[in-house]
Amino acid sequence: MKQIENKTDNFENTPIMKVIQQHEFGRPEVLRYEDAPIPQLKQGEVLVRTHAIGLNPPDWYLREGYKMLPPEWQPKVQFPILLGTDISGVIEAVADDVKNFSIGDEVYAMVRFPSGLAGDSKAYAEYVNVSASELAIKPAGIDHAHAAAAPMSLLTAWQFMIELGHNEQNPLQPNMHEPVPLEGKTVLVNGAAGGVGHFAVQLAKWKGAKVIAVASGKQEAFLRDLGADEFIDYTKTDAHKVVHDVDLVIDSVGGPKTGRFLRTLKPGGALFPIFPLGFSGSEEAEKLGVTVSSTQVRSNGAQLAEIASLLNDGTIRVAIDSEFNFEDAQKAHERAARGHSQGKIVLAVV
Repeated sequence: MKQIENKTDNFENTPIMKVIQQHEFGRPEVLRYEDAPIPQLKQGEVLVRTHAIGLNPPDWYLREGYKMLPPEWQPKVQFPILLGTDISGVIEAVADDVKNFSIGDEVYAMVRFPSGLAGDSKAYAEYVNVSASELAIKPAGIDHAHAAAAPMSLLTAWQFMIELGHNEQNPLQPNMHEPVPLEGKTVLVNGAAGGVGHFAVQLAKWKGAKVIAVASGKQEAFLRDLGADEFIDYTKTDAHKVVHDVDLVIDSVGGPKTGRFLRTLKPGGALFPIFPLGFSGSEEAEKLGVTVSSTQVRSNGAQLAEIASLLNDGTIRVAIDSEFNFEDAQKAHERAARGHSQGKIVLAVV
């Protein structure tokens, strides 16, 4: 652990690390590469020296102050804040009550989500405290960059499609979210080349579904390589106008326009919008006899441990759109803002 002398009274003789933090909401330029104290280890936690950090939409939502949410839903923060949830690295220290992990273990995790929505996950850092319950051994067959790119996006697809893994009710709908059987079904994935989308394609194929992938034309070869049976270029064709009688739509874009996919479904089918805010088609869904359901992804080390074998043997592959040095987090967020990513964006921590 590095130490800084005479930097400030607060940091004198205190082990410090480099972090990406912000002192106000705003565009990517509010992100600063700065010094901060290494966090103190608490019971039930391990201290991870990060090697890579995966970026996710909640990172830029929080950076901007969750402007898309009603004021009463916007998390209250105390600046400075550190963004991020997804890490891969090596355990540096272990609390005395943690028995299933050891110093030197290579691990990956989605840290404190959604409990850390207000910046309490603190993953844009060289050292991160992680609850042992949120942690799993990193798949040996992939490097830290690919491991860090997986947790939130892959857990989202997994909890929507395979196993919920928690008992938290979505307050925006009357019933608990339930994944549906996929074997022999037809699944349409909208936004198929993005973080959640490219995992949804692979999970559906793994479970024996026929997959229709919707993305821009330049993503066709990529998605067919991941197993997509059919491909629709949304820049040329409106998928919701030409597709019919599918069993499940995974809309990884979601939002107010997700209702357009209701009429692609057969009676008894389901629409799972990853981002459900703005959906207003409940009455139409009821008339059509289809289900609309969503959930909030939650940290789950046991699921990451289960998923690790699929990542390790290549059943599920992680696509990296781009990789940036840790100190270039601003540039990484600028890349995210341009959209149309093919997989995930990663920060490399040297």
